[in-house]
Amino acid sequence: MLKFVLSSAMALLLGASLAVAAPVTLKLGHIAEPENVYGQGADHFAKLVKERSDGEIDVQVFPSSQLGNQRDLVEGLGLGTVDMTLTGTAVMGNFVPEIAVFDLPFIFRDTDHAYKALDTVGMDLAKKGEDQGMITLAIWENGVRHMTNNKRAVKTPEDMKGLKMRVMEQPVYIQMMESLGASPTPMAMSELYTALQKGVIDGQENPLGHIATKRFNEVQKHLSLTGHTYAAEPLLISKMAWNKLTPEQQEIVRQAAIETRDWERQLCRDLEGKFLQQIKDAGTTEVNENVDKEAFAKATRPVWDAYAKKFGDANINAIQAVK
Repeated sequence: MLKFVLSSAMALLLGASLAVAAPVTLKLGHIAEPENVYGQGADHFAKLVKERSDGEIDVQVFPSSQLGNQRDLVEGLGLGTVDMTLTGTAVMGNFVPEIAVFDLPFIFRDTDHAYKALDTVGMDLAKKGEDQGMITLAIWENGVRHMTNNKRAVKTPEDMKGLKMRVMEQPVYIQMMESLGASPTPMAMSELYTALQKGVIDGQENPLGHIATKRFNEVQKHLSLTGHTYAAEPLLISKMAWNKLTPEQQEIVRQAAIETRDWERQLCRDLEGKFLQQIKDAGTTEVNENVDKEAFAKATRPVWDAYAKKFGDANINAIQAVK
C-alpha cells in the first residue's frame, strides 16, 4: 500500500513538473516592420511576459504581415487562428464600428489628450469587441498620420483634389479623402509599396514610422506634415487564448501590456524626429511643413457629421470633455 501511495505521489509531482515546464505559446501577429515603434513594442512586451512568467508564457512575434493583413489578423482572433494582434482602431472599427471615433480627423487637441481619451473612453468602447471574441489589453500608438504623394506638395485641402490615395478599408478614411476631393482607394498595407512604385495610386497617408521603415519615401516625391489623424494601436488577444490562461497568467499579460503601452508611447515621441530626419536624408522626398491644418480640419468636418448621424454625438463629446 505504501509503495502504491509513494508511486502515485511521484507521478503527481512529475505531472505537475511537466505542466509547469511546458510553456503557453501565444502567437502575436502585426503588419509593422520590427524597427517600427509598435514593432519594437511587441518585442518589448514579449520579453516582459517571458520574464514575469519565468518562461511559462512564450509570446512569439510575427511582424511584417507574416500572419496576414490587419483584417485577417483581427478576424483570426474570433476564429481562434490568431492569439494576439496589434491593429489600428480604424481596422478594429470594422468589427466594433463605434471605436472608429478615434480616427476622426483632428479629434485630439494633442498627444496627451489622445492618451487620456484612449485610456478611458477608448478602453470602455473596446469592451464591445469581447462579444466578437477579442479582448483589448491596452491601447498603444503608431504616431500621427501624414500625407505623401507623387503629384504635388500638399499645403491646403485644395491640393488634395483629384489625387488617388490609398486608405485603410474603413468608412472614416474613405469619407475623409472624399471630403478633401481626393479619390480613396482601399488597399492592404502589404500591397502599398508596389502600388506606389507602379503608379497605380498617387499617394497614401501613414505615420512617419511606417513611411520610413516601409520605405514609402523611396517611391513618393512629396511628404506633407498634415497630422490629420492620430494612429491608436490596440493590443488585442483572442478570448479563446485568454481563457486558456490562469488568472495569474492573465494578470502578468495585462500588466505587461499596460507597462509596454507607456514605454512604447515614449519611444514613439523619441523616434518621430529620427524617422523624419531619415526621410529627409534619403533625399527622394520633399518635406513640406507649411500646412494649413485649420483649413484641413474645416474641410474634413463632414466626417464628424457622418459619424454622429450613425452613432450619435456621445462618443465625440466624451472625447472632447477629457482634460
